[in-house]
Amino acid sequence: MVTSFTYTRFVPRMGMKPIEGRVLVVDDDPQIRRVMRTTLEAKGYDVDEAGSGEHAVELAQSEKYELILLDINLPGKTGVETCREIRALSSTSPIIMLTVRDSSEDKIEALDAGAYDYVTKPFAMGELLARIRAVLRRTPSAVLPGIIRLKLDDVEINFESRRVIAGGRPIRLTSKEFDLLLYLATHRNRTVPHRELLREVWDAEHVNERKYLRVFVNRLRKKIEAHPDEPKFLLTEPFVGYRLQTPDPAE
Repeated sequence: MVTSFTYTRFVPRMGMKPIEGRVLVVDDDPQIRRVMRTTLEAKGYDVDEAGSGEHAVELAQSEKYELILLDINLPGKTGVETCREIRALSSTSPIIMLTVRDSSEDKIEALDAGAYDYVTKPFAMGELLARIRAVLRRTPSAVLPGIIRLKLDDVEINFESRRVIAGGRPIRLTSKEFDLLLYLATHRNRTVPHRELLREVWDAEHVNERKYLRVFVNRLRKKIEAHPDEPKFLLTEPFVGYRLQTPDPAE
């Protein structure tokens, strides 16, 4: 069976706004893609489309996107599966999941798969554009420059390449796990309050979502601590926040 894909490239005409960045819109509904493309193009974004998770992964392999808008309810390969596969390609493109599901478990699953944010359908285009601007402002390279490497016993973290090696073996971190680790490392040996972490790694709308933060900290501990139940580096300050305690200065 031959599967056909829709692929649209927006080319700006003379006198139009400068390109704000390349965005990949992934949704199986052509009408939704058309509305989103029209709105994004009007704001100066260069837009590509994919009608399936398979096509999205194909494009992510060959193209560089400043942002990916990914519907969670795709036929065949789901949005969460697509997100995981794109992350497995070592793609650092921020991903915003578009979902009709509103439970905490579904949101955590989307973030754990590597999404930077999620927007619940139905949504106003103004809200989506605001989320896009917030995510593009908060890409790790722009938010927290300066730290390159950090060593925690046998765990080696390279923030420039976004790679973690533990005992000589690569360890996979989701985008949000890595962003959280980066923020803590940049403020190492200082207790960072819950609200600051949620505001800076997520956004201001998440400052009260301590459950998300606790989940991500626990998962990080399992990946960088030899004994996650008795952490040596990623420490809890009860009722205050978390601290990355490092024995040696980072590079």
